[in-house]
Parts: sequence; structure tokens; C-alpha cells
Amino acid sequence: MALVYIGLGSNIGERRDYLASAVRMIRERISPETLHESSVVETKAVDFTEQPDFLNQVILIETGFSPDQLLEILKDIEIALGRVKRFEKGPREIDLDILLYDNIIMNTGILIIPHPEIRNREFIMDHLIELNPELRDPVTGEKFSALKINN
Repeated sequence: MALVYIGLGSNIGERRDYLASAVRMIRERISPETLHESSVVETKAVDFTEQPDFLNQVILIETGFSPDQLLEILKDIEIALGRVKRFEKGPREIDLDILLYDNIIMNTGILIIPHPEIRNREFIMDHLIELNPELRDPVTGEKFSALKINN
């Protein structure tokens, strides 16, 4: 079983409901026990800034699915919750990203682990540290808490 950190975000409609529904569906389809859930924080949009603020959260799950299988299920959950792809980095009902999958480092072109934006998104770093202050970046071996201090 792999330990996986999943990032959740929503900035359209009932944002908190989308996050809660996504967590519920992840429990139903992937991992009956969510090991830990971070707090939910409101953040400004980063890349395309002319859109509503996001609610963001990170959850830690344990799964037997491979990274590719997990990605497929997460995309299915997004569709089931009504996500509409408007344009790249645009508003979204729900966004589910694999941030870390055990200590795997991979880039298939479709899936990059660790998620390439971890270091660029302070709220992601905060959530990861909240869930596990000892968590290390699989690429550098450094603790995320130390990386945050140095950024």
C-alpha cells in the first residue's frame, strides 16, 4: 500500500461542498480510510488571477492503486462532480492532484510526481507540513518544513 498526498481545490459554486464530496468519493472509490485531512484555506488564484478565490485542502490516503490508475480515478471523480474544462488554469468546480505518491519520482508527460507546483504554492507546502512536519521531498531528500523556511 502506498501513502499518497492529494491536493483538492475548488473556486466555483459551493466550494466547501465540492471538497467534502470529493473526499467522500475518494473514500468510496480509492481508500475507505482517509488517514489525515488538512485544514481548508482560502487562496487567491495564482496563474490566471482574474477568477474567484479557491478553497484548498490536502488529504493523505493509503492505496493499492498505481499512480496511473489513481490519476484515472481522480479524473473520473472530477467529472462525476461536474468539473468543466474551460481553459488551462481557469476556474474549476473541483481539482484533484496527486502531489506525492510514496517516494516515487516520475514524469510520464501526463503525470509528474512529485507535483511540479509544490514548491511554488505556499498553501501546498503549508498543508503538507501540517499533515506531516517530517515529510521529505523525494527529489532532494529535504524536509518540506526546511524548504519552506528557505523560500
